[in-house]
Amino acid sequence: MRMSIGGALFCSLLIAISSSSTAIAAEPISIDVLTRLPAIQSVSMDPSGKHLVALIHSPKNPEETALAAWDTASLSSGPKMITPSGDQMKFIAASALKADKVLAVARQEWTGNAGGCIEGKAAGSTMTFVTKAYLTDVDQKKFNEAFASEAQALGQSKDKQQCLELAGTAALAAMLPRDPDRVIIERLDQISMAADYYRYNLRTGSKDLVFRGGSRARPTLFDPRSGEVLVKSEIEATGDDYEQRIHIRDAKTGEFVVQSALTTKLSDRHKVNVAGIDDASGKYYVLTDQFSDQVQARVYDPAQKKFDAEPLVADKNYSIGSLIFSTRTSNFNKIVGFVVDGAYSQQIFVDPAMKSIQASIAQAFPGQQISISSYTDDLSKVLFRTESASAPPAFHMLLNQKQVVDLGSERPEIKPEMTGTQSWVTYKARDGLEIPAILDLPAGWKKADAPASAIVMPHGGPWARDFTGWDAPGWVPMLTSRGYAVLRPQYRGSDGLGRKLWMAGDAQWGLAMSDDLDDGAAWLVSQGIAAKERIAIFGYSYGGFAAIAADVRSPSPFQCAIAGAPVADLGRLGTSWSDSRLQRILQGRTVKGMDPMRNASKAHLPILVFDGDRDVRTPRAIHAEPFYNAVKSTVPAQYKEIADMPHSMPWYPRQQRETNDLILGYLTNSCFDQKK
Repeated sequence: MRMSIGGALFCSLLIAISSSSTAIAAEPISIDVLTRLPAIQSVSMDPSGKHLVALIHSPKNPEETALAAWDTASLSSGPKMITPSGDQMKFIAASALKADKVLAVARQEWTGNAGGCIEGKAAGSTMTFVTKAYLTDVDQKKFNEAFASEAQALGQSKDKQQCLELAGTAALAAMLPRDPDRVIIERLDQISMAADYYRYNLRTGSKDLVFRGGSRARPTLFDPRSGEVLVKSEIEATGDDYEQRIHIRDAKTGEFVVQSALTTKLSDRHKVNVAGIDDASGKYYVLTDQFSDQVQARVYDPAQKKFDAEPLVADKNYSIGSLIFSTRTSNFNKIVGFVVDGAYSQQIFVDPAMKSIQASIAQAFPGQQISISSYTDDLSKVLFRTESASAPPAFHMLLNQKQVVDLGSERPEIKPEMTGTQSWVTYKARDGLEIPAILDLPAGWKKADAPASAIVMPHGGPWARDFTGWDAPGWVPMLTSRGYAVLRPQYRGSDGLGRKLWMAGDAQWGLAMSDDLDDGAAWLVSQGIAAKERIAIFGYSYGGFAAIAADVRSPSPFQCAIAGAPVADLGRLGTSWSDSRLQRILQGRTVKGMDPMRNASKAHLPILVFDGDRDVRTPRAIHAEPFYNAVKSTVPAQYKEIADMPHSMPWYPRQQRETNDLILGYLTNSCFDQKK
């Protein structure tokens, strides 16, 4: 099977994502509507198709979540079981498993000595959150910590006990779609502190070992039928660098054999993901960018230790995000589709049955991004999700390939006319590099209208990227419904849009990475979209760094800056932001450039800085507060600490309301008030 889609799907520089109609919004989307808990979220169906599981509003308190379960034979009757979040632990995610089991994830506020076990201070008290996974039946009568061992190692210190309690000792590793009862779990050995892997029976709790972990080795692919480990990776030090070595189990001897063609230096940052096995040939499917700027799907022969000459699936402009393998009995483990990470993650099916189902759904939901998440063996039940820039995620069930049952929207109050149109665009940076971006126009704005006020909004990471569709934090629709244009540049250093763009950001914090944002502002003006004197920059996390950097860079195209949870001190950031030691070492080498704290005396823009007091990723005492104190006597500056807010979402609704009110109030009263 050879497939090439180079350019048919994503060929132009400007791809319209939503309808071109621009009906004027009757009124701005209210902060309350944007910051409520989603009416329904984290929706999943068990493999048998008997149950649906999701999070909904708690019947006790609409500011909190509840775990809900439905019988798919009687969806119109509503959930058959609802369990509200507890007084401490609050549900944040859920998943329907096989054997009538449900995996629920919850978290609670926690303050104490993290001791290096979780992200936070190595010594002293840390304000953070602790997250746990729980296993329950569909009837939700009893919740137990998922897959955890009840045994405690003899002679274990109190500090080590607390460390294990905070960090957790077990996790789900693989589903084994054709096994009715068993999954693969990862469990921490409390003596060696290495992760071991077991086949775990969800009904009985029994287990058998499939892989003994170590400090350097971990399994990366399990046999989807038996759960045996097919592929493992090891990290080996090589002087001042590291190698990732991929080992594939020899089908005849059972021994793992290192594959030199799959071995890469971490400093080269090549992506090598062994995604699956072809049962007939024994060859493997590998997602890698070793042959192209973008990730391709390739076939690899471990016996010959080489790749096929041509890619299995490739796109000229975008990476292949994943391969879709069938879970049906008739064609189990066959590739039925793939995902192209273009403007959005687009599923493309090649299996005739799935392709037909997708086409019928697309016809029923024109202009929507469609994602099929699960289906039964006979395809009588298909769970899918829709969304667009103007329509929040909604969940649906296709019954018998004929009837669509709407399960609900995350935010049913929002109507398409409340937001503006969205496009995937590119513009040239000053050095000629093409910068992709997402452009959201104000609701009702037309090309013949006067230039609008605009916000340049760089994403966090920076090793991340934005996708078109609904903006999960709600900042974009909040702004476009109030007359602002929003540009989200995928600046150099963004990951997921090719190696060239990604690696061009190395050691360019506050330098060329920030040039890309300034050039985006200039592009908005050149296109007649933005008024030159009415452009602001707003970002969160790395985006917050970019906003702070803009404040000390001159000249600047921005009238003000808003920095949420920012990095401000590159010298102190060091290699502290990731749970992965190797990522800290690897990414830490790239975090160089212009340090805003060392240049605080050059601040010249009005600035709003905010952060949560439970943010351990970019601690306010290291970044936000010192920068604010350094510039507050030089420029109009505001600082706000948000109570109990962590770095990453989900946030409490009250925290989202507070931050959104801050942002809008600042733009209206302190940024553009003199420039109307």
